[in-house]
Amino acid sequence: MDDSLEMLGLAEAHGGSIAPECRRFNDDGRIPNSPLPTLLFRSHGVAGALDREAIAARFERLFCANGWQPSWRGGVYDYHHYHSIAHEAFGVLSGRGRLRLGGERGEDFTLQVGDVLVLPAGTGHCHLEASEDFLLLAAYPEDQRQLDLIGADPEAHDAAVARIAQVSLPPRDPLGGDSARWWG
Repeated sequence: MDDSLEMLGLAEAHGGSIAPECRRFNDDGRIPNSPLPTLLFRSHGVAGALDREAIAARFERLFCANGWQPSWRGGVYDYHHYHSIAHEAFGVLSGRGRLRLGGERGEDFTLQVGDVLVLPAGTGHCHLEASEDFLLLAAYPEDQRQLDLIGADPEAHDAAVARIAQVSLPPRDPLGGDSARWWG
């Protein structure tokens, strides 16, 4: 049995993953956001024996097992942007960072090692500040391997909204829960 959820501080006592914080953001005419909630799974604390590479290996195994393909490691751009053809998940491998979600008038969130953030297609995100060691692992649903990058642009908005409406819902969230539980 894989103990990744437990080791990453993301397991409930009864088994399965913890419930996420769910946030919705309004369309501001520049960033469409999504009618689906953004999901933030806050870690209760990563096991002390795990270094950054061991955390990455756990997230990669967990994400892959649930139909989300790891893609890259890095940070978030420091300007407001979104993706109109894919949902995006981040596992925090190290450090601490603050992101603004939902566009310029959105909400700020602090992420730390072990947290998982799931952004439905169209959700604006922007890096505000981070520790020097802040590192994310990004993953995308198996059928969403292409990625676009759209800034806060009112001229791109309407076409993006049409593409967002066509993005399929993955059967599971990156931690193994039924996506319909949060997005149904």
